Amino acid sequence: MISTRAPLARACAAGVLALGLSGCGGETTTAPGGAASATGAPTSSSGSSGDAAAPAGAKVSANTASEEEITAALGRAGVSNPGRWAEEVVEYRPYPADDPNLTKLRDNLAKYNPGQETTDKIVSALTS
Repeated sequence: MISTRAPLARACAAGVLALGLSGCGGETTTAPGGAASATGAPTSSSGSSGDAAAPAGAKVSANTASEEEITAALGRAGVSNPGRWAEEVVEYRPYPADDPNLTKLRDNLAKYNPGQETTDKIVSALTS
């Protein structure tokens, strides 16, 4: 009689490992060839905004990027505590598309007195 317990146990262990990796900040995606990738580095798939894998210095949309994408962009821009500021960016959406200076965002950030340098860094990482 052939035992199916060993392959089943391996399959379960692989599933638990995949869930554990994704819970630790890793991201599992499917590459164009169908292969899975769990590198922990942000990736993007076709059809998305592409902001997750933005190169250093690339701006993300204040209106459409996820909070995680905004956090990453703010971190690349040198903003201290980027997660907190990303929350504020998301909270005050939407921003006028015809305002490249993100005046509405600047006005709302001013309530928290972040300082001109921090505000400039935040805005430098974003597009409307």
